[in-house]
Amino acid sequence: MRKTKDKKAVALRYDPSQESVPKVIAKGSGRIAENIIELAQEHGIPVKSDPDLVEVLSTLKINEEIPSSLYIAVAELLAFVYSLNAKKKR
Repeated sequence: MRKTKDKKAVALRYDPSQESVPKVIAKGSGRIAENIIELAQEHGIPVKSDPDLVEVLSTLKINEEIPSSLYIAVAELLAFVYSLNAKKKR
């Protein structure tokens, strides 16, 4: 398990009715990463652990759209989130 100071988190927002590409809306490491994860869980926002994707996404700026090179990886992440949301509705 990663130590707290090594933990990283990136939050994405994607609302297809308002934006064409997901954006980074929060990112951080250590305690900030823990806060991002805790807030997401408190608000029922799915959290997925993918250290490699977090490493790449953490290089982006806040409010920056994800680059096309990450579309497939983020699409897989969104598919995961959508499947969780569908299970909740049942």
